[in-house]
Amino acid sequence: MSLAKSRILIAGGGSGMGLALARRCLDAGARVVIVGRSEERLAQARSSLGAADALDTVSADITREHEVAALFEHIGRLDHIVSTAADIEGAYALLPSLDLKAVQRIMESKVYGALLLAKHGAGTLAPSGSLTFVSGIAAYRPLPRGAAVAAVNAALEGLVKALAVELAPLRVNAVSPGWVDTPIWAFVAGDRKDETLGAMARKLPVGRVGRPEDIADALAFVMGNGFTTGSVLHVEGGHRLV
Repeated sequence: MSLAKSRILIAGGGSGMGLALARRCLDAGARVVIVGRSEERLAQARSSLGAADALDTVSADITREHEVAALFEHIGRLDHIVSTAADIEGAYALLPSLDLKAVQRIMESKVYGALLLAKHGAGTLAPSGSLTFVSGIAAYRPLPRGAAVAAVNAALEGLVKALAVELAPLRVNAVSPGWVDTPIWAFVAGDRKDETLGAMARKLPVGRVGRPEDIADALAFVMGNGFTTGSVLHVEGGHRLV
């Protein structure tokens, strides 16, 4: 299924994997709507992508139901909805210092946000349309400091399976990335980002960590493949094997 002429909403498309997906979809001839909380980041994305005629940006918080409802009341018909949104600030911490508010933020951005996008966005989708969410390797290879992230990713994948049944024939899937070099690592590793990613690259069968474009390719696949639903596509360089 070609993405050309599709209309695709990407929540969290202002940076990282979402921005790479927006670029890929625009290159394929799609129209893209990027949704995010930061006006500044949305403006930067628009400048970076440079596709004025095929790109719209909308400021909205997907964890606030009234904002999501208003978004879809005015957005018009869509073919695909994708969310790469994740508020992980403070979520990587050992249990004694884990702040429940940080756990709530990541749960709201990845799980509640997905639920609200499905609740209010499903009715805007064409019958052949899809919803795609981003989980992550932490659900399968958790590390110390990663309990909250592991739990949230696992919860999201459970939600995907339930939505695939309830919203059929709409397709609902998740892409589970491994370690990907995105701005989010500023929160995870701070000034040890390069050292941390380099150590993981040496462990992985593919010999490198992921790039945002790797995940964009996977997201585009599950959007475009009409026989894939209720699935989790792992794009992690063999991380589950080591």
